[in-house]
Amino acid sequence: MEIADWRKKIDQLDEQIVLLLSERAAAAVAIGKLKQKTASAIYEPQREQTVFEHVLKVNPGPLTGAQVQDLYERIMDVMRSLQRPADPDAKA
Repeated sequence: MEIADWRKKIDQLDEQIVLLLSERAAAAVAIGKLKQKTASAIYEPQREQTVFEHVLKVNPGPLTGAQVQDLYERIMDVMRSLQRPADPDAKA
């Protein structure tokens, strides 16, 4: 394959990734609502450790474990922000 072919493939993969991240975000929002109802903590370090362990276990490469964990740390940070109640004084 040529560079253009690889870039087209990357664009297609990015579309799939965005759809999956959106689906993950919707699940995180739903969990956030349940946490608000039960006054549960948004940040759950044990759960995040479980997620890291799971994604590292299923990682086929070529990303290293550290790279996968770096990506997931950012993903979970964004997902936590979705679980926090909206600040009525915040500007969009």
